[in-house]
Amino acid sequence: MKDWVISLTVVLADGSVVKSRNRPRKSSAGYDLTHLIIGSEGTLGVVTEAILKVTRAPKNLHVGIATFPDTPSAVNAAITVIRSGQDLEAIEFVDTQSIVALNRLERRNETNLTWQEAPTLFLKFSGDEMIVETQLSKFKVVAERYGCIEFRSSGLSKDTDAWWGARKAIGKALVGMKEKSSDLFLSADAAVPISQLTEIIDDTHRATKSLGLFCSTIGHIGDGNVHTAVVCPEAKKSIGEKIIEDVQRKALGLDGTVTGEHGIGLHVRDMLVEEVGHTGVDLMRKIKLALDPKAILNCDKIFYL
Repeated sequence: MKDWVISLTVVLADGSVVKSRNRPRKSSAGYDLTHLIIGSEGTLGVVTEAILKVTRAPKNLHVGIATFPDTPSAVNAAITVIRSGQDLEAIEFVDTQSIVALNRLERRNETNLTWQEAPTLFLKFSGDEMIVETQLSKFKVVAERYGCIEFRSSGLSKDTDAWWGARKAIGKALVGMKEKSSDLFLSADAAVPISQLTEIIDDTHRATKSLGLFCSTIGHIGDGNVHTAVVCPEAKKSIGEKIIEDVQRKALGLDGTVTGEHGIGLHVRDMLVEEVGHTGVDLMRKIKLALDPKAILNCDKIFYL
């Protein structure tokens, strides 16, 4: 998301107004204030205006669904496609447990859709007709190499809307795995180099298999972002939190990050030191106190002052 922001207008803690930059496609004028503010999670100022990039809607959009016999096969197929230089609109990994949750949601909503309960890739292809045909053909070759069970694709809007709508509904489906309203939904959004995706996903599956809790993993394969979700009774909160913490520490051990999208906030701030070190956190603290010396903007968010 941050790469679609061109410029911000921000009100700082002392009431002064700053525009981070003008509107050219690129600029090297001074510090990159735009991304400093974006990454500050509301601790350095209040954004009052944002100038965003726009892009055209994908042309000739096709959606593909590929199921695989196991997680490594699915993830490695996706990595192979990415490394081949194919520029797909999207390539998303969804594990078996997430598909189980999705099927439960589909039944509840009476959609008449049923998904094969196996590790699955959801893909988007777009471009001129010849480009899409080439992308589909190349993907099929890779998928077969990794033992793909089934691959289907469609450019019909009724299919693309329904299939990608299912991918978008997985978050809701995972929350719906609560058996009681008091059950907890815990999540992590660690990210690792794509070469390490198979290891972190597979290790998470192995570590949680015998714990008796619902645990799932989905991934934005293109940027190495892995979302792990745990649903557990309140009485097992400590076990669920340990799973999440282990995923985050595993990511750090693989030269990754504890958060690829959601940010540090309050709950992950103790791990920030492990990721960037004391000197890194101290630098952030100095920036915070220089712009907000009275700490009136989200005090103690990201790190303790």
